[in-house]
Amino acid sequence: MTKLGATVIPEGTRFAAWSSSARRLWVSIFDEQGARELDRLELQPEGNGVHALFASGLGTGTRYGFRADGDYAPERGQWFDPDKLLTDPYAIKIDRPYHYHWQLTAKRSEGADTAPLMPKAIVVGLPEPVPSLAPVFRPGGLIYELNVRAFTKLHPDIPEAQRGTIAALAHPAIIEHLVKLGVSAVELMPVTASIDERHLPPLGLRNAWGYNPVTFMALDPRLAPGGIAELRDTVEALRKAGIGTILDLVFNHTGESDWLGPTLSLRGLDNQVYYSHRPDGALANDTGTGNTVACDHPVVAEMVLDTLRHFVSHAGVDGFRFDLAPILGRVDGIFKADAPLLRAMREDALLADRVLIAEPWDIGHDGYQLGNFQPPFLEWNDKYRDDVRRFWRGDAGMVGALATRLAGSSDVFGRSGQHASRTVNFIAAHDGMTLADILRYEHKHNEANGEHNRDGHDENLSWNNGIEGATDDPTIASARLRDQHALLATLFASRGTIMLTAGDEFGRTQQGNNNGYAQDNDVTWLDWGGRDQVLEQHTALLAAMRRKVPALSQTSFLTGRPPAGSDVPDVAWFTETGAPLGEQDWQDPRRHRLVMVMDAQARGERFAVLINGDRRACMFTLPQRDGFSWEPAIDAGQNISRPVPGRKVTFMIERNVAHVS
Repeated sequence: MTKLGATVIPEGTRFAAWSSSARRLWVSIFDEQGARELDRLELQPEGNGVHALFASGLGTGTRYGFRADGDYAPERGQWFDPDKLLTDPYAIKIDRPYHYHWQLTAKRSEGADTAPLMPKAIVVGLPEPVPSLAPVFRPGGLIYELNVRAFTKLHPDIPEAQRGTIAALAHPAIIEHLVKLGVSAVELMPVTASIDERHLPPLGLRNAWGYNPVTFMALDPRLAPGGIAELRDTVEALRKAGIGTILDLVFNHTGESDWLGPTLSLRGLDNQVYYSHRPDGALANDTGTGNTVACDHPVVAEMVLDTLRHFVSHAGVDGFRFDLAPILGRVDGIFKADAPLLRAMREDALLADRVLIAEPWDIGHDGYQLGNFQPPFLEWNDKYRDDVRRFWRGDAGMVGALATRLAGSSDVFGRSGQHASRTVNFIAAHDGMTLADILRYEHKHNEANGEHNRDGHDENLSWNNGIEGATDDPTIASARLRDQHALLATLFASRGTIMLTAGDEFGRTQQGNNNGYAQDNDVTWLDWGGRDQVLEQHTALLAAMRRKVPALSQTSFLTGRPPAGSDVPDVAWFTETGAPLGEQDWQDPRRHRLVMVMDAQARGERFAVLINGDRRACMFTLPQRDGFSWEPAIDAGQNISRPVPGRKVTFMIERNVAHVS
């Protein structure tokens, strides 16, 4: 297809947009402040839906927007209105953030020109692509999910003017923290320009997460005042520290929302094509936001691919996490793992080696697709999240499920005969309760969101250890800290890729709010001054241990058989007495203890994970072999010569006596 967007050359700029049904298209040119429209130039049809114009004398820095005219019949999915200034879907940079205003939703002939309310796209002369380097991140590593603004807003070591920006992630204090945790890649929650949902401004709230984009390539000026160069420089700084960068992108819906939403870009250019519709002509809603991007249309699919190529070529990112990813694989409303767009991502010359991560569910028809994406897609594993929470909450009969999750979730990812897990194991993410709040609140507390606590999931598989919320009771505080230790230890002892959400390593809380998307304030901003440094150090020790035991970061399923070149089974399961777990033990609903013994992949040694999910202390016995001895894997404080306390995970390493100095 002809290149779309604004392409600058020495003689001027070519503007091109796509619409299958607009009768006329214009590009509006604005002054340097983006305040006054200087000219309105009509684009000419070039065939196949492309409308284009070469404007001599207009170069880098020109501010512009599109306008389109055609039928206005929302009941038929047509929204053409030349009074609506439209952001170029291929815009690389905009001059200001989006702000919701009711006039953006006005019907044709009932509203004023929206140009004063809209950001203007800026013509950008892109630099040469960055060198093509293999991703830093490899499956099996640690992904660190973070919200750029919330993560850096209160950090005392970052210059105040830089806080809340992508550039802040390159600060030495941030990199030092990431390295200490053994982070393989940061996963940045959306950094492209987004708009608040219409119900938030009257409540005095704003979207803090960014999962409400308008277009897909332009970075939010609040997060990246330096544009794509700022992202590129930060990616490079992180790469030098051995840390990759993964972008969380939203291609499933836009901030234009349902038919009461604003007209900002795609809706005004060709609503019928850019968004999916039901047979009766109404907007499809597989997202819960009122609209669904039609990723099965070739023009839309190419726009998605162009976006991914842009961030690889000009920022050097390792890869992408896709929000509500089944929508990318829907063809005529049916999810297909080999859908053209998903296949193109896997086969594209520039994207084939990138990290691809799916959130494998949405609310559409047959929307739960965990395990159904094809390699190399990794997938967020909510079965892991839920089973680990249930085990540590004390639910009956969870030992077998826990073992399956620790071993790579072969029940989910091995169904098609695959031998490697594509799991992304996590206990808490941005969406839901924080890790600390799982142990403080049995119920969500979202009153601050202004929806009378109706939003967010009702079931969080959480427990409060005796009192709902904050407490000065030292016994309860101790129990909560113990449970945080246990949950983190379980995560770091799990086979395959693991994900930690920023701040969970030091006890961040959202006061029980499990849907903090509307809290751009100290509810979601990380409290670096008040962090639990004991818990943080515990997490760092877990990370160091994981690096020393390569078997933990492998992605092949644990099977109980020796791997090639070894006579030691890759895993064996025992009771606390050192006896192999039998069928009766696996089925015992009262069993809350488990020992996992793994091949440590070094000199025939083994690694043991002792899990005491009971509230009572217990003496554990490990299987013994001649010429080997067990010792603590982390510190001298863990010793099986005395009882393992209740609600605790202990790690032991079996050393070959002949190699112990």
